[in-house]
Amino acid sequence: MIALIQRVLSASVSVEKVTVASINQGLLVFIGISSEDCDDDIKYIVEKVSNLRVFSNEDANFDYSLFEVSGSILLVSQFTLMGSTKKGRRPSFQHAMDPVQANLLYSQLVNKFEDTGLNVQSGQFQTHMEVSLVNDGPVTIIIDSKK
Repeated sequence: MIALIQRVLSASVSVEKVTVASINQGLLVFIGISSEDCDDDIKYIVEKVSNLRVFSNEDANFDYSLFEVSGSILLVSQFTLMGSTKKGRRPSFQHAMDPVQANLLYSQLVNKFEDTGLNVQSGQFQTHMEVSLVNDGPVTIIIDSKK
């Protein structure tokens, strides 16, 4: 499972011009689910992302997590994170999980994030979404549960 994390001042997701989720300060987290992912990957990603110290203290050092800044999480499923560009010019998505199974795992991931007590918002799985954000920093981190 790959989580591409962006620290944001605000972010939102729209489907067919209707906003379905939005947050203020927090983390926008794009989630890619591979065919090999399981409950252990969910646990790893939730623990890492929730406690990731990427918010600055008064000395501009990364010192605070979402908990300390009362931040929110906006989760967006993005199978293209599983794309391989090793061969040819068109990405291959052969390592992405089947959409039906991925939807179940994504729902479990959302639930586990909600169990942390953080404010959690989510885009709509397997839908064409428009994502807007105001990146803070910019700060962008990639977490891969397999590495």
